[in-house]
Amino acid sequence: MRPLTDRIPKCLVPIRGVPLLSIWLEICRRNGIDEVLLNVHAQSQAVKDFLARTQADVQVRLFEEPVLLGSGGTLRANRAWVASESSFWVFYADVLTTANLSRMADFHQRHQGVATLGVRPVPDPHRSGIVVLDGGGAIRQFIEKPQNPPGNLAFAGIILARPELLESIPDLVPADLGHDVLPRLVNRMFAHLITDYHLDIGTPESYAAAQRDWPGLAAPTRAQP
Repeated sequence: MRPLTDRIPKCLVPIRGVPLLSIWLEICRRNGIDEVLLNVHAQSQAVKDFLARTQADVQVRLFEEPVLLGSGGTLRANRAWVASESSFWVFYADVLTTANLSRMADFHQRHQGVATLGVRPVPDPHRSGIVVLDGGGAIRQFIEKPQNPPGNLAFAGIILARPELLESIPDLVPADLGHDVLPRLVNRMFAHLITDYHLDIGTPESYAAAQRDWPGLAAPTRAQP
């Protein structure tokens, strides 16, 4: 995302004039998620300043990482914050989505897996975490950025997990969910297909596409697990 992210953290890049983090906080508010943990590293003061001047009905707890712990390492370091929950959400903040979280939460409750992953087809599976499913939606393989992809159904950066997932995070720094955690949970996870607007804005090309195509958020729904 450089040179844009040389002067602004990725979570604050504007989508049609609205910071991405504002969109995510609104998604959480609409879905009955009233407390979130946000890990920050590069340009953390800009994020703190943004939150200080932002009115939101969502409580934000900042977790600053002087050394990056990885997506799994952040969960491990904050396990006490979610360990008492029946389930908790994990959102990758560089995703722009109108995914129906209420529908995904219902799916998660019905299937009772350790985790439910939002998934979607992608044009280049070499760049994603690829899942292979059985006929019931259970994940039988998870391969991060495979050289020889077995398909094109990719992890979409949204997880609804039970605390049991925390037990599968290795004591590594960094510990990455895609590389180090999710492959350990095959046969214990399910996949929920995201059919709504969904875009990883990690490149200048996809960021430009977001400015052109972002439809905005739909009417509020609630998705408490």
